[in-house]
Amino acid sequence: MATLLVLLLALPAVGLAVLYALPARQAARVGAAAGALVFLLSLAVLPLFDYGRAEQMQGRLDVPWVPAFDLRFHLGVDGISLPLLLLTTLLTALCLLYAVRTTAKDESGRTFTALILLLEIGMVGTFLAQDLLLFFVFFEIVLLPMYGLIHRWGSGEERRRAADKFILYTLLGSALMLLGFLLIHARTGTFDMVALAQRHGLGMTLGVQEAAFLLVGLGFAIKTPMWPLHTWLPDAHTCAPTVGSVLLAGVLLKMGTYGLIRIGAGMLPLGAHKFAFALGCFGTVGIVYGALACINQARRGGDLKRLIAYSSVGHMGFVLLGVATLTRVGLDGALFASVAHGLITGLLFFIAGGFKERLGTTDLYTLGRGLYERARRYGALIAFAAMASLGLPGLAGFWGELYTIIGAAKPAAGLTSPGFHVLMAVAGLGMILTATYLLLVVRRLCMGATVGPSGADRYEPLADLSNRELVSWTPLAGLTLIAGLWPALILALADPAVHRLLGGVRQP
Repeated sequence: MATLLVLLLALPAVGLAVLYALPARQAARVGAAAGALVFLLSLAVLPLFDYGRAEQMQGRLDVPWVPAFDLRFHLGVDGISLPLLLLTTLLTALCLLYAVRTTAKDESGRTFTALILLLEIGMVGTFLAQDLLLFFVFFEIVLLPMYGLIHRWGSGEERRRAADKFILYTLLGSALMLLGFLLIHARTGTFDMVALAQRHGLGMTLGVQEAAFLLVGLGFAIKTPMWPLHTWLPDAHTCAPTVGSVLLAGVLLKMGTYGLIRIGAGMLPLGAHKFAFALGCFGTVGIVYGALACINQARRGGDLKRLIAYSSVGHMGFVLLGVATLTRVGLDGALFASVAHGLITGLLFFIAGGFKERLGTTDLYTLGRGLYERARRYGALIAFAAMASLGLPGLAGFWGELYTIIGAAKPAAGLTSPGFHVLMAVAGLGMILTATYLLLVVRRLCMGATVGPSGADRYEPLADLSNRELVSWTPLAGLTLIAGLWPALILALADPAVHRLLGGVRQP
């Protein structure tokens, strides 16, 4: 399996080389082929993975990288990283496929495709890396490609400001994260993530763990993003091209929560315990704030992409609350919610991109009403994605929120139970507010009259789902339904790995 993991990083790099060896007009097709091959290769991990040892790092490759500093090119995958790895390769493949018809046939199109392939290398590497500095390198690789996608191919006059804001916030977070990694190394003498997870904080005093968690946690919190460090996200999403928004919401945000789980809770348990309640508070505020911001967008006819961006702040608030409980149930819920959010929000941003292609805007008032009559399949898909996002039972959005609420009802020993009970109640209110704004969106877009009082057409005709969109979008809808009906597909992988990460020993 180690060879397979290396190929997951090598194939996008080969795709980059082929991209510049062939004429620019072939760039989009080369990118789509490379994305499909990487996804199929990631599926090949499934039959090789030992599900009876999901808590252990498998397919490990551990070779010297920078011997002078004892840095190693160390890769591996377990039950925590495998679902996120598959989510990454799937979304990247769908984005590259979707972009075939819309990418320019000149040098700009080649650069656009190259940036997405470079993004894939960084995203996949982040979930495979088992050395802290290697993790940092892959974590940083994604910044410049996403900056370029927003700055060069974004829409609106504010795209350059949004790109600058994105890069400044995330670079600040990365600097704090690197300082935390160096502090861990100074006290333990290693960057090996497997060894550090096995030690579970041994060798680091309470003060060191608290300082390291604060630095690392802030870096990951900016990426997640946690309220009030979220302000770069709505601007970035509003201006980003469709595939940029899909990957930003579907994968890049998960890199922050993955880091909080893998490094924060797994390697710095005392520091995590110290700041757990504060993390839960900020996450819960984000749930309510994100929902209220979405209600405001829906009621005054704001931008659909901006509304989806604010919804991400709320949904990632549930993930943060799950992490803050420091329990198996809570962390299981955080991981499940991360995967579900990637599927559902990726679908929502694809839908918003479809509006942009058809009408040149994502303004809710301009998009009009009556999609059930104007474009039935389009309207049905919007309603499905909205129901999944609000957590309707039977769809993927339900289980992550449920597990998070259960985890908050009984947090880890030593945490303030009454405080988490308050957070649980506020998060429950946030669920109601979430349902409110999503139903408002469905009502505004899908229902209502399509002609004015005089009988003249009120809204522009809208093309229904194309074959390209069906191929690119329906896998996300299908997986949203499958994960909702069969949550054990993810939870059976995550639970033993989470138990091991929290310091538990697997029972025979």
